[in-house]
This record gives sequence, C-alpha cells and structure tokens, in this order.
Amino acid sequence: MSIILDIQDLQKTYHSGDRQLQVLHDISFRINAGDTCAIVGPSGSGKTTLLGLCAGLDRASSGSVTLNGVQLDQLSEDERAHVRNLYVGFIFQNFQLIPTLTALENVMVPLELRGERHVQKQAMELLARVGLAKRHDHYPTQLSGGEQQRVSLARAFSNRPTILFADEPTGNLDEETGQKVEQLLFDLNRESGTTLVLVTHDLELAEKTQRIIRIKGGTVASDSGATVPIDRSEER
Repeated sequence: MSIILDIQDLQKTYHSGDRQLQVLHDISFRINAGDTCAIVGPSGSGKTTLLGLCAGLDRASSGSVTLNGVQLDQLSEDERAHVRNLYVGFIFQNFQLIPTLTALENVMVPLELRGERHVQKQAMELLARVGLAKRHDHYPTQLSGGEQQRVSLARAFSNRPTILFADEPTGNLDEETGQKVEQLLFDLNRESGTTLVLVTHDLELAEKTQRIIRIKGGTVASDSGATVPIDRSEER
C-alpha cells in the first residue's frame, strides 16, 4: 500500500509581537492511499490547523509534509497551489462557493483551471450525481445549506483529486441534511478511490472512517491506525 500523506515531527507556532503560541507539537503519522481518516479533538486543539498544513494551505514552523511524494515544506505558495490543483480537493464547513457564479459554474471552475475540455458536460454529470441537475442555474443564495454543500461536493470531485480534505463538512447542516451529505461524501469517495481526511467534532461521523486520530493540546493523544501504541495516560 502506497503512502499518500506523510507527516513527520510537525510543529506550528504563531508569533504576535514578543508572544509565541505553539499550536502543534511533534505531530507524526502516515496515511495510505485510498484510506479514510478522521481527525477529532476539542475546540482549539489544533485539528483545523493540522488539516491546513497537510493540504499545503500553510507552512509548518518545523517538520515535514509529503503529499503524494511531493515534499511541501520548501515550496513557494505558487508551487504549493500547483500541487493542490493537481492532487487535492476541499470541502469546507461554510461551503465557500463563489456567490456570483451559478451552481454549474462553481463546479466548472476547477475543470477550467486544469484546462480540460467539455467542462460543462462533466460539471452537469457531477451535479446530477449529487441530485442537483435541475438546480444547475441557481446561485448559492438561491440554494439551501444542504444544496450548497452538495454543490461543493461536486466541485471537490470535479478535478478527480488524489486526496480530499474535509473540514467539518456537516457542521452547518441539520442532522437529517448532514446525514445525506455524509452518505454522498462516502459514496463519491468510494467510487473515485480517493483518500479522505476529514476534521470533525461529530464522533458518529468519525466512526464511519477507517481510522481516527485524536488531537489534544496540539499533540496526537491517540491514533487507531498507529503501529506503536500511544500513551494515553494524560487522557485519563
């Protein structure tokens, strides 16, 4: 099994004047291609910061992030953006659709950035897969929260990502709508053979993944996929 994400001795410190805030401490783990993994932890534990570093949205203070064989640490922002465009899909809690574009146009954006052909046809097929073909010409403000998240799902899978990062994908949805989005997320992920890494506070959602990494105080408190048991004495 090939390793798609390799995190070694990762640390992240923020500086504000003379003050320093260390958010992450010596995080290390590896994720195999095609696996599903949840990162959980209390608010402020550093899980969203960790997800951003894994996806190349930010640079760590020290340590290394290797994504699909590419070490991100020494790359410029433009180079990291190129890697993300090639390999990465994103789903965010607040959808992050472009408000001036229709549902169809939002899904087309990643395809156009990749210079693909027949982008409208591909985008329509993805909207149909998430049940929104008849809403293709609606703008985000004309869609419910669940519909907006389904558009963001279609957009995330439009560039056929090698790895998909999801940050609280159902956090802004009611329980019934959230469950429908979850099912679509896992169905699309399985059909595409994509690696899924999601941050969530929802333990029921986390338990649907193959592996759960629990972050506490900026460190890995437990990892159901670890080959060496982690000391959990501090959690007791």
